This record gives sequence, structure tokens and C-alpha cells, in this order.
Amino acid sequence: MNQKNKINFNYLLGRLRGHLPVLILGGLSMLVYVSCWPILAWLSGKLIPAIGQGNTNEVLKVICLALSIFVVQKTAQYLQDSLLAKPALSLSQDLRTILFSKLQKTNVLYIEKLSSGDIAYRLTEDVDRVGEVIYKSIQDTTPSIFQLLAVFGYMIFIDWNLSLATIILAPLIALLVSDFGGRVLKAAEQSQNKISSLAGLLSEAIQGLPMVKAFAVEEWLQKDFESQVEMHKKAKYKMLRLIALQHPIVGLIEIIGILTILTIGTFRIQANGISNEEFGSFFTALIMLIDPISHITTNYNELKQGQASLKRLNEITTNPTEIVSLQNEVFSNRINGNILFNNVYFSYDDNRQVLNNINLDIESGKILALVGPSGAGKSTIFSLILKFIQPKGGSIYIDGNNINNLNTKSLRKIIAIVPQKTFIFSGTIKDAIRFGRTASKEQIIKAAKTANAHEFIEQLPEGYETFIEERGANLSGGQLQRLSIARALVGDPTILLLDEATSALDAEAEESVQKGLKQAMINRTVLVIAHRLSTVQKADKIAVIDKGRICEVGNHNDLIKKQGRYKDFCDKQFISSFKK
Repeated sequence: MNQKNKINFNYLLGRLRGHLPVLILGGLSMLVYVSCWPILAWLSGKLIPAIGQGNTNEVLKVICLALSIFVVQKTAQYLQDSLLAKPALSLSQDLRTILFSKLQKTNVLYIEKLSSGDIAYRLTEDVDRVGEVIYKSIQDTTPSIFQLLAVFGYMIFIDWNLSLATIILAPLIALLVSDFGGRVLKAAEQSQNKISSLAGLLSEAIQGLPMVKAFAVEEWLQKDFESQVEMHKKAKYKMLRLIALQHPIVGLIEIIGILTILTIGTFRIQANGISNEEFGSFFTALIMLIDPISHITTNYNELKQGQASLKRLNEITTNPTEIVSLQNEVFSNRINGNILFNNVYFSYDDNRQVLNNINLDIESGKILALVGPSGAGKSTIFSLILKFIQPKGGSIYIDGNNINNLNTKSLRKIIAIVPQKTFIFSGTIKDAIRFGRTASKEQIIKAAKTANAHEFIEQLPEGYETFIEERGANLSGGQLQRLSIARALVGDPTILLLDEATSALDAEAEESVQKGLKQAMINRTVLVIAHRLSTVQKADKIAVIDKGRICEVGNHNDLIKKQGRYKDFCDKQFISSFKK
């Protein structure tokens, strides 16, 4: 893990410097709010004897003054809370933005290990919990601490002997709060991990519900879901039970402290060490300590929950990021597209070699088809070209330049991929094809026509402004695949990667798209992963990959004549020699 990227509460609080004017105003409001507590305690000391003496004028005078102080205090509290809310919320927004930016830079291999539901939970619920801790730290915990100091300072001013008895109880309360906080942290981590797993299951269940229904296994999914819910309930209950136990124990200590002070105070009054009025003020101040102690205790528990969330968020920030660019970059404005694999090795771990001594020379403007069984390493070759991963040995060159020395973002802008599993972001069709790039309406339409998508788009009610629902629910699989092809072509790529690009199309649409792709492939280097061999017979070169090695290279007819591995694949799909 990259420890320097870790985010902690000190780092987050440091980002509040940009809100210094608002923080100063909020701090001044807090100062007024806190200062009112000793004044109210002092007024309470005057009110109690006046009531006992039946001095109506004095009682009314003190009450009016107390009401005025309350109005000032509550106004200051409103200003404090409203002013400090904005920087705290901005901090939460900044944190979510930082994390999303980190997520986009994170190594693809790590992203694939996390479920979409788990990632979504971290960037929503976990970030909200951390943001809430920051807000309460500024808006609630800080004034509570100052209230404790101000009120206790006033108590020392009245009678340090009685204050000493209060101080003796403070370490016991602090020790209990700290002990419970550690337990709450562990319980919170377990609870959040369980709800994160539940979020992942929900994401899978929603996406896979049609398949669940197709196999009539609703009961299995229901039991799995109920099991996850039960585990989360137990973990959550354990945490809540700890918090519930903490409050009465701390409260009991507070009551014992109050009764002790009453007992000691009685003796102090009898010995003329303190007056009735002073003791009334002291006792009121003592009562004023209960509320901030309760707030600090509650907020400390939430701080521990926030630390558990922050730990989960740091699993995103501290994981390896992509190497986007290097010093001494070499990259021309337009590349030809010659690709060379020179003795390339790759493995995801030390136990299994995925690619073993791959040597390929792909000429500019030519079509190379990658053929082989599932797991042979075809998709890994695509990932290496896109720099999702880097070779463990050997080198990959584009136009004679090692791709490790090419700017990653610039490289990807001249490469386009059409994946086998289509994914289209929700939004208009026009935006789905443009996909964040600069492209005119004419370029979008041209790409759509090439991909045989223009005709069905024009028949939609809103045409290119038609909104695509989440996961493309309002379009067919074939339509989505054709949009995926159009999306690839609109960027005018030099290198085109096709992962069985026509697999989702019917025979008529496939024929039309193949013709369009043939035109799109002119002056482009094209790599095709093919499972249906009928789609690669016209490829300039076919590389047969098996168990991470290239076992045959040649065109379709040459490989058929060799009577080797490729011929076996063709026989299984009833494919014979091809006449140009």
C-alpha cells in the first residue's frame, strides 16, 4: 500500500483552510455561545435565593436578564451551526470527488476485485459518515469542549475544593469512553463490511434477476439475501448494544458525581466555605457539564465509526494507480499503428503464466485475428496494448516506440475498443456515441451509419436525442452493440480492438456491420478476438494462442493446409478453406 496517499482526519481538517473567513465568523459565534453558559450559571445562583426569599422584583429582573442571554446564545448557536455547516459539507463533497478521481486512476486489476455495489457504498455511505463526523467535530464537539472548559473554569473560580471532587471523576469517565470507543470501532468495521457485502449482493441480484427467474432459483437468492441481512443485523446490533450500554454507565457515574458534590457542598455551606448563592451557581454549572459530556461521548462513538469508514476509503486511495505518463515521453501527433510484441511475458501472480514468450509483428493497416480457447490469453493482449497492465518481461512497441514511454492518455485516444460485453452509459444516444469526446453531429451520424445504427436511431421517437435508460433497458442487445461500434469509430482511431464485435447481432445486421467495419478498417491496424471463426477468415494474419503461447501464425487458407490447431477449431465449426 502507498501510505503517503492515506487520508486521515488531520488531512481533511487541513483542507478547511480554504474556508477561513466562514470559519472565523463561525468561531466568533461559537465564542459568544460558549460564553453565555457561565453567565447563565451565575444568574441561576442569584435566582434560587431570590425565589426562596420571595423577592418578586429580583426574580423578574433575573428572569428577564436570563431570557436576554438565552436569545443571544441561541442566535449565536444558529449562526455557529449554519456557518460551520457549509465548509463541513464542502469537505464531504471534496472527499467524494477526490475518491472518485483516485478510483479512475486506480489499477484496473484492483477495480475488478471489488463489486460495483461495494464501491458505490464506499463512495456514498462511508463518505457521508466521514463527512458527518467532520461536521459534528466542528459544529458540536468543539463547542462542547469549550463549554466544558468555560463552565469548569467558572466552577474553579467559585470553589476549587468542590471542583477538585469533580476532577477526580473525569478520568474515570474518559477511560470508560475510550474503552467503549475501541470496542465500537471494531464493531463498526464488522457492521460496515457486512452492509458492504449486502450492497454487492444487491447489485448482482438486480443485474442478474432475469437469469434468476429463468433458472427458477428465486428461493436460493432469497435465502442468500436473508442470510446476508441477518449477518448485518447481528453486527449492527452488537455495535448498538455497546453504545446503549455506554450511556447508562457514564450517566450513572455522572449521577454519583452530582450526589457527591451535593454531599460535599452541604458540609462546605455549614462550614461557611461557600454561600448558598455561590453553591446554587456551582451546582447549576455542574448540571451544565452533563450535556456536553453526553455530546462528546456520542460524537466519540461516531468518530470511531467514521474511522472505520475512513479505513475502507483508504483501501481505494492507497492501492496502486496506473502509470499515466513518464518522463521523456515519446509520442507523435499521429502514429501509423505498427505494433510489435517482443518476447512478452505476463502473469497475474507467480503461480500461473498467462502469456509466455509472445512475439507478434502487426503491420500498419493490417488485420490480425487472435484465435484460441477461453483463457488462452487473448484478452490479456488487449489489456497490454491499452496499458491496463504491463509486461512482466519483454517489450511492446508502437511505431518503434516502447509503449512504456508513450503517454497513456494520448495513446488510448488513438486506440478504440469494442468489447464483447456491451456497456453504454445512460444518457442520449448522441452523447453515448460521443462519449465525452469532441465530435460534431455529422461525425456522430457518419459513425452510426458505418456501424449500421443510423437507420434504427432515426426510427426512434427522439432520434439521436433518445434517452438510453440504465443498462440500456429500452434498447435491444444488437442495437446496443451497434452503438458500441459507432462509439469506437467516432474517435477516428488508428488502432481498433474488436472483441467479437458482431456477436450480439442477427445475421442480417451482422452482414451490414461487417461491410461497414471493412470500410472503417482502411488505414487502421485492427486486432480481432474471434470465437466464431467465420468472422476472421478475411484477416491478413491469424495468430492461434493456446495456454499463453502462439502455436500458429498465418492466413486462413495457410493454417487450414497446416492441419494443426487452427484446422481443429475450424472443423468443430464446420469451416473449410476460404476463397478470396
